[in-house]
Amino acid sequence: MSNTYSQIYLQFVFAVQGRLSLIQQQWRDELYKYISGIIERKEYKVFAINGVADHIHILVSMKPTESPSLLVQEIKRCSSKWINDKKLVVGHFNWQEGFGVFSYSQSQVDQVVKYIANQEEHHKRKTFIEEYTKMLSCFNIDYDERFIFHKIE
Repeated sequence: MSNTYSQIYLQFVFAVQGRLSLIQQQWRDELYKYISGIIERKEYKVFAINGVADHIHILVSMKPTESPSLLVQEIKRCSSKWINDKKLVVGHFNWQEGFGVFSYSQSQVDQVVKYIANQEEHHKRKTFIEEYTKMLSCFNIDYDERFIFHKIE
């Protein structure tokens, strides 16, 4: 789109189906590179990608030509296929339905990058549910407890 100028910074958060701890340390970086490739092929910029065994965070700068939902759908579809084709987990890998998306100003980007980079340390003190519900609350997002990422018992 000519004469369309934008700078949209979005942090995506999504979990493994059932919040199972399936994203293993030995192939986690390779997964992040693969996901970064999906995003960069769309000519978006990845500022940070990181997570722990049961969920990931991605900070992206997007253009207004695609919806966040379509981007996450493609990331989930392609990365699930990649994990399953490589047989990196026992059984079948899926991402949990739904995701969180949070917008930031340019002045907040460095802070969010540091936050995402520090996920391992952060989750020694706070659970994913505590982190996620705090983010929802900080952004004044109404949510239904029934649809928050729940772990399979």
